[in-house]
Amino acid sequence: MRIQPASFAFTLLLGLLASVPYSGIDMSLPALAATGAALGAPPADVGFTMSVFMLSLATAPLVYGPVSDRYGRRPVVVFGVTLFVVGSLACALAQSLPVLLVCRFSQGCGAASTTLTFAIIRDLFEGDNARAKMANVVIAINVVTLIAPTAGAALLALGSWRLIYAIQFVMGLVLLIALVTGFAESAKIDRTNRLAPSIIGRSYLQVLTHPISFAYILVGAAAGGTVMAYVTGSSLFFINSMGLRPNQYGLIFSACSGSVMAGAFLDRRLAAWNFSPAHVLMMGLTVSAAASGLFLATTLVGWVSLPLVVSLLVAVAVAFGLSIPNAMSATMHPLPQIAGAVGAVTGSIQMMVGAVSSGLVACLYDGRSALSMAAVMTPCSLLALAFYLLIARPAERRVFAS
Repeated sequence: MRIQPASFAFTLLLGLLASVPYSGIDMSLPALAATGAALGAPPADVGFTMSVFMLSLATAPLVYGPVSDRYGRRPVVVFGVTLFVVGSLACALAQSLPVLLVCRFSQGCGAASTTLTFAIIRDLFEGDNARAKMANVVIAINVVTLIAPTAGAALLALGSWRLIYAIQFVMGLVLLIALVTGFAESAKIDRTNRLAPSIIGRSYLQVLTHPISFAYILVGAAAGGTVMAYVTGSSLFFINSMGLRPNQYGLIFSACSGSVMAGAFLDRRLAAWNFSPAHVLMMGLTVSAAASGLFLATTLVGWVSLPLVVSLLVAVAVAFGLSIPNAMSATMHPLPQIAGAVGAVTGSIQMMVGAVSSGLVACLYDGRSALSMAAVMTPCSLLALAFYLLIARPAERRVFAS
């Protein structure tokens, strides 16, 4: 029985689909040390299981996007989730670190197909309806980031690190059954189009040269870089510098994830009150830049207290929840005929920018302050605002004027 696109069940399916990569990252975080001990590998080497997973998330969408434009979203997503299921089971059975790394890469390649979620939304919805669906997806992703680390730690306590991958296998299998039985094709497929390297290249060139879509890709990537700087730097600062216990840090992390959801909920309410996406996006990017800049300024002068830092990070999180549904909607809207390629480029660039942002925070960390986190968050948030004001908005005005 097919799930109707307007139903809550379909929204839930989209949310679960988009959350697959985040469950693959966050549930595994508490088990890195235990995995190393079981496989006889140093914890630092086990950290490469995250690296290869992120690498696959950044590269595999570049294949999935054009293929889904030619053959449809459904077969690509079903294939990807199947690969995630097989990869998860292989991870649970791996007997050495090299084998686990290969399995994690395969698992990530499967999870990467879920970046087509935003293309599916673009296929089926327009205007405020698309914006609302994307806000719901952002909420679902942050529900997962809210509970996944705690769930991973609980599973580790109940069994072993293998149980985490076994649960990912079960979750993926349930999602796969829902897709096979309930998800109908969303894309309008032109059977006359050939899938050739030249055509794929033209699709990506069209995305990279489109004045509006690419501008909003830059906006979303810079905003995502701000959040990834927080994700990496917050644990270093709150645990290593301020001496908080992991469970105390978990409360702060949960508060920020909840704040992203609050921002997405607020975006939905503002849409119902007829606030334009442009005004909401401007509001979110401005708040993010202001809070990040204030964070950097207070860090530089030494006015750092736990309530102040948490308040500023919560403000950035709320702003991200406000911004990203509107940025994604604006990214996907202009090129519906190659929405898969647009989603692929968007996901790949966001992952690469996030990896660079995260790496900079880790490399620049001085062991005692939040300076590296604030110093990366601030330029990322300012770049997001600048890309919007100086590139995206002028491009929209030129298009609408013509």
